[in-house]
Amino acid sequence: MSHYAAHRTFVPVVCHSHPGFAFTCANKVLLGGDHGFNSGCVSVRLVSLVIRLREWAHRSLLEEEERPDSFMERFRGPELRMAPSRSSNTHPDATGNNATGIFRYVCLLNPGHALAINAFLMLYTETCCLQSLCAFRRKWNLFVVSPSDNAYYRWLFVIATAVLYNWFLVVARACFDKLQVGNYICWLVLDYVSDLVYVMDTCVRLCTGFLEQGLLVKDHNKLRDSYVRTLQFKLDVLSILPTDLAYISTGIHTPQLRFNRLLRFPRMFEFFDHTETRTNYPNIFRICNLVLYILVIIHWNACIYYAISKSLGFGSDTWVFPNISKPEYSSLTRGYVYCLYWSTLTLTTIGEMPAPVRDEEYLFVVFDFLVGVLIFATIVGNVGSMIANMNATRAEFQARIDAIKHYMHFRKVNRELETRVIKWFDYLWTNKKAVDEQEVLKNLPNKLRAEIAINVHLETLKKVRIFQDCEAGLLVELVLKLRPQVFSPGDYICRKGDIGKEMYIIKEGKLAVVADDGVTQYALLTSGSCFGEISILNIKGSKMGNRRTANIRSLGYSDLFCLSKDDLMEAVTEYPGAKTVLEERGREILMKEGLLDENAESGGLQKEDTEEKVERLESSLDTLQTRFARLLSEYTHTQQRLKQRITLLERQLNQTHLNHMSSVDKHSGNNVSAPELAAIKSCRSPVTSKECNQVCSIVK
Repeated sequence: MSHYAAHRTFVPVVCHSHPGFAFTCANKVLLGGDHGFNSGCVSVRLVSLVIRLREWAHRSLLEEEERPDSFMERFRGPELRMAPSRSSNTHPDATGNNATGIFRYVCLLNPGHALAINAFLMLYTETCCLQSLCAFRRKWNLFVVSPSDNAYYRWLFVIATAVLYNWFLVVARACFDKLQVGNYICWLVLDYVSDLVYVMDTCVRLCTGFLEQGLLVKDHNKLRDSYVRTLQFKLDVLSILPTDLAYISTGIHTPQLRFNRLLRFPRMFEFFDHTETRTNYPNIFRICNLVLYILVIIHWNACIYYAISKSLGFGSDTWVFPNISKPEYSSLTRGYVYCLYWSTLTLTTIGEMPAPVRDEEYLFVVFDFLVGVLIFATIVGNVGSMIANMNATRAEFQARIDAIKHYMHFRKVNRELETRVIKWFDYLWTNKKAVDEQEVLKNLPNKLRAEIAINVHLETLKKVRIFQDCEAGLLVELVLKLRPQVFSPGDYICRKGDIGKEMYIIKEGKLAVVADDGVTQYALLTSGSCFGEISILNIKGSKMGNRRTANIRSLGYSDLFCLSKDDLMEAVTEYPGAKTVLEERGREILMKEGLLDENAESGGLQKEDTEEKVERLESSLDTLQTRFARLLSEYTHTQQRLKQRITLLERQLNQTHLNHMSSVDKHSGNNVSAPELAAIKSCRSPVTSKECNQVCSIVK
């Protein structure tokens, strides 16, 4: 092998196995290093080097994830890594690469090969572009649109606007020539903007995820396959076909070539569905949506009427559009308004229009009447159901008021109390508090219901003194048990001496702590205050026991949250430590207020210990009874299985006995006497192993 061939083999091997040393080898080849190559072979060696480097770069890009280092880092040798310290011309550029510095460094070593080094740097630039393209492809693979995101909803609004533009204006331009010719530049711009939106929407659809087993699918291959198999994909492809290329032969004033753009309507319906779900006024939106559909049908019918009149001849009879040569019918506005008026009267079956003359006109009018009947039935049905839905809450509330009125009239309740009841109902309806929260939230899963309750009530519950710093789980349990209550002006929430069965948290309104006369006020309770929390704990040693210590009266309409003693005890059952903490905190509060009798508390504690022991014994008894019932059930089941197994074994033994007897009959012959054979056959009991041996000895 020649010296040139040996070096030609050396370069690719080094580039493949030692990429960090490859640039040094390239420098030696190009600059005529240690081996003293003649200058005539430089171009051949350069071509071989560039080809080998291009192949190596392609392989390295395919292995990009395993080898994430940059392209130039693989080509830098020891000398080039030290180059920045020796020369100020090799500082990295804005992208962090030393390409310019390397180029200047090598050119200083051998200026005659600047062109070769420039070719090498072009190869490096191309490889960097390929790296950027691969990085972009990786980022694109991570781009997945979730149908529940706000960005997706905003995009649906954009595509719905483009669809509505085509639904209204493309059809109108195809029928009204003046509309098309007078503003064709504007229409061309809007047409191709809508086409661009359509193409972008197709790309968005390819990247729109869907839920599979509750998780958002992000695999682009699955997303593409799922989209391609749907009917919407076929409609989307048809809607972006460049049919307007036929403008070349027909001219730009033929917008009917763009009728395929109307096929993108499923995206508009999807936008309407999302809006109906998101809006706080779904009934109003449904009515607006219905009106939009009716306007589209009337608009299309008006355009078709004008097109039929144009084909039959304007003013040719009394049914078609009047002659446009007349000044009053020559303008575009008058033409569209007249057709819209005719279409509205026809589809609403009002009539009062000229009768058709030709067969084509009769057929069109009959079709319009059928569509009009369908529209009328749709309007009546949908609007009626929408109004009924809108008034459903009011009707239900009014039924409750009527029932209360009937009851009070039947029981002859005095007029003053009846008036208070009616005012209370009016307050509920006026302030939108007539909704039963439990009834509304009952269809939600428990976790979502808890989330809503926490969001609404948790901060209020944390204001209660005895619940501060409690476990989060206990607070969640208590939040779910809060019940709203509304009190009228002058209502007593509690009276002094009443047994405390509930505690209250003020959400809205003002309450007064009053004397027994109901007039003298000692204190004022406002929003966020709470009372009655000590009485529901039934703390031993309390001087008031579990009775109320004051009269509390509502000054106006007050909204309160109520937590009953039973609900509290039920919640703390799952949190035994929390009950002790709550009682200790209650004792501290009573001690600060001087309402705790320590002697009675110690006696109460002993009594409480006895009661707790009894409760534990009762609980243990219940547990033992449950275990005994379970063991009894298991014993009964096992006994039944044992009986079934014994019966099966008896059948098998009897069958074995019969089979053995038949074999005895076959082989008895002259060896067994008749009395012995009869004695064997008369045996009906199951055959044991001993009996089998005896029978075998007799046969022998």
